[in-house]
Amino acid sequence: MVNTASDYGNAYGLIDKQGKQIIPATYYEVLQLGEDRVALGTPLIASQPYRGSRYGIADAVTGRILSSHPLLGVNNYQNGLASVYDTQNTYFIDKSGKKAAQPPVLPGSGTLSFSGSLIRADVDLRTSYYDRRGKQIWRQNGVIPLRPPYSVLEKKYKPNRDYLVYYPVVEGIAITDVSREVNDKLRSLSLAEGAGTGGGTQDFSYTGDFAVSFFRKVLLVLELSGYRYPFGAAHGMPTRIYTHINLKNGRFYRLGDLFKPGSKYVQKLSDIVGKQIANDPQYDYVFPNTYKGISADQPFYVDGEALYLYFAPYEIAPYAAGFPTFRIPYAEIMGLISTEGEFWQSFH
Repeated sequence: MVNTASDYGNAYGLIDKQGKQIIPATYYEVLQLGEDRVALGTPLIASQPYRGSRYGIADAVTGRILSSHPLLGVNNYQNGLASVYDTQNTYFIDKSGKKAAQPPVLPGSGTLSFSGSLIRADVDLRTSYYDRRGKQIWRQNGVIPLRPPYSVLEKKYKPNRDYLVYYPVVEGIAITDVSREVNDKLRSLSLAEGAGTGGGTQDFSYTGDFAVSFFRKVLLVLELSGYRYPFGAAHGMPTRIYTHINLKNGRFYRLGDLFKPGSKYVQKLSDIVGKQIANDPQYDYVFPNTYKGISADQPFYVDGEALYLYFAPYEIAPYAAGFPTFRIPYAEIMGLISTEGEFWQSFH
């Protein structure tokens, strides 16, 4: 492989052992795929090469272009097959560069690989397995059972190749209007709506997912996570939202709902977190003099034993610290908690 560009540019090609040109040094990328095959990459957007490349397949011995169908991802050949994906599907190609007879062909972006007698598919952040005939024999569960009649169903939103969200749909809420309102809000909070069509108009990628963090009685706590990456940036920004939902009436609780009306919970919790930062070595990473206390609507989540308060990256600590989180056992703040209140009663 050679590069003839000046000023650290990209003009890649192939020469043989005698120095003879096999593939002209004009490509932004040349990926050696093994088994005498290469992928030739050109930027999807010439002025923004960091947005990714489209690939064609060529013979590494003769330089002949075998397939110019634009591929967005290419993996190495193994026994005459390579896993690829284009704007629509993930599938195998053969050594001619064409779509292979070997199934499966799956919607989405990812990788197929052989695992013993099976084919493993890692597509759109989910894993499944297929036999050699392409029959699916296992996939990750898309339903999280809670307690009858409640469960959480996984839904996928992918309007373009740079935007992928898995968002929750809560099933089993008895009142139809309440169920609709809860799930509409969850979809909105998950950002599973309003994305552009991709191409040159969307200048970032976004992935979102969710998990059940806590469930007891009629309180469901969901963690909604996301990662937004502006193209060309050093790194993206993660987000994290916890929703506390009463499955009987559909109410989404805020931090203040946990405490007695008129209680000075903000000051008390601020003091507790401040002492943890000052005295607990695990919080040595917190920037000096940046912590000024919590807000009345501080991001939080609960479990059976404690309240957790957290901050976004960069807010009080370096990006590498993630989401600084502070655990406050209920026993430490029982005098402030409204134990007869709806929030507390929803999980006690």
